[in-house]
Amino acid sequence: MTDTGRRSWTRSETLAAFEFYLRTPFGRFHQRNPELIVLAKQLKRTPSAVAMKLCNLASLDSSVPAAGLANASSLDKTLWREMECDWESFFEEMQQVSEVLRSALSETEPTSSGVNYEGRESARLNQVRIGQTMFRQAVLTAYEERCCISGLDIPTLLVASHIVPWAEDKSNRLNPRNGLCLSNLHDRAFDKGIISISEDWRVIVSSKYRLLKQEFFQAAIVAYEGSRIALPKRFMPSQAFLSVHRTSIFQN
Repeated sequence: MTDTGRRSWTRSETLAAFEFYLRTPFGRFHQRNPELIVLAKQLKRTPSAVAMKLCNLASLDSSVPAAGLANASSLDKTLWREMECDWESFFEEMQQVSEVLRSALSETEPTSSGVNYEGRESARLNQVRIGQTMFRQAVLTAYEERCCISGLDIPTLLVASHIVPWAEDKSNRLNPRNGLCLSNLHDRAFDKGIISISEDWRVIVSSKYRLLKQEFFQAAIVAYEGSRIALPKRFMPSQAFLSVHRTSIFQN
């Protein structure tokens, strides 16, 4: 592999690192991770250089104090700000870069590194799909693929649940801090306002449902009342978004 020494990271390379960062648990940032080795080969960098870049990106998540190394570059910081300002556009560009890199590694010609303006509706639907996929990956990775209420760890039964609904806040619909990793059941209960999360991260059950004499509901929902949710390793859920859920969606 080419050792790039002190060569500065480009925007495209850093976007590829962001994509890997969002979908990879902290514990997999080491240079022996086979997926990280593939990324390093794509970028013509050493695995150790890529591992350090990922740790530098972790230091930019202000919701996780003292995460990662404090050596983030000005480009890292600029891209992090861009991501937080426009998640949708950032995810789209990030995905395009990653696809081009994968194409180059497999020695096939990439179709385009830019936006395809033919068939705008199809392109728009594809952009939405990419965003939804990245949102799910980022949220489930942050919670180590476990429901933050029940601890269920079967990915096919988990949902990246929006705190403020998708349709109500376009600018934050893909923001991982607007997400919780929940089982399908708890996602539905959260979406319908049967449960919510308090300021001190505890499960609240609506008084309208708390006394239902249904054994499964009592065991699966009410039994968790007052329990503290498992907090994510990154992208801590926003207290502002949770406040909106408690006041606008939760059935007191």
